[in-house]
Amino acid sequence: MKRALSVLVWGGWLCLPLAGGAQSLTFGRLPISLIEQRLQRLAKDNAERGTILHTLFSEAGCREHLTLQQVRGSRVPNVICILPGTDDQWIVVGAHFDKAAASAEGAVDNWSGASLLPSLFASLARHPRRHKFVFIGFTDEERGLVGSSFYVSRLSKEERAKVRAMINIDSVGLTSTKVWVSRADKELLSLLGRLANGMKFPVDGVSVENVGNSDSYHFVRNKIPVIDFHSITQPTLELLHSPRDIFAAVSLEDYYTTYELLAAYLAFLDFSLDSNSPPSQADR
Repeated sequence: MKRALSVLVWGGWLCLPLAGGAQSLTFGRLPISLIEQRLQRLAKDNAERGTILHTLFSEAGCREHLTLQQVRGSRVPNVICILPGTDDQWIVVGAHFDKAAASAEGAVDNWSGASLLPSLFASLARHPRRHKFVFIGFTDEERGLVGSSFYVSRLSKEERAKVRAMINIDSVGLTSTKVWVSRADKELLSLLGRLANGMKFPVDGVSVENVGNSDSYHFVRNKIPVIDFHSITQPTLELLHSPRDIFAAVSLEDYYTTYELLAAYLAFLDFSLDSNSPPSQADR
């Protein structure tokens, strides 16, 4: 049965009572000043970016389950923060932290995605979750999806079967939230549509397979359901990998709205995905 959404807001927390069920979705809404501050803490060196991301996770409260995964073929490790759940099913939330061009800050591509990961962790961490959330800052995406490829290759067959969804965040904040529709799992896309409509979040479908690849690729290859969030349009495409990719290029209003949507969406997935059912891409 489909569940209708309504929204109650108080303080910095949101609760969405779900018709047809007693459980409510509760998640944190951090202030825009903190989201902006984390976006500003970018560095030009990729190794330093990874170190900063590790620090941001720790500051957000992820300490006991915060690890560095050494990656074959890279001098910079993946940064992994785990939020335990009550069920033995996973939701992976990923974003690469490296940048491509030496002449660019790489604020959009992709510190915009990586610096949201600690905030999304904090938005979920104060309340118990069914799924185990695995937040990953991937290394060396720009060198051929090195970090994500290694991470997926190290998962056992049993572990891959536990991953109910992979949410990838890459280059957000240039415009309102966009989704790579042609790659997205149908169930994940449908749940996003229900949430966005219920909470009046602006979301558009913009597929980017002709632009390049993303860290969701190796998850798709292993039949794990994925959905990619971005903000790329034809007019903004040329900014990527250029000296114009700087902090000032980010629309803070759009960026914060994307953060709010993602926090709500992760909480909604935790409630809505049937952890006893196989992933919907398993038979593809």
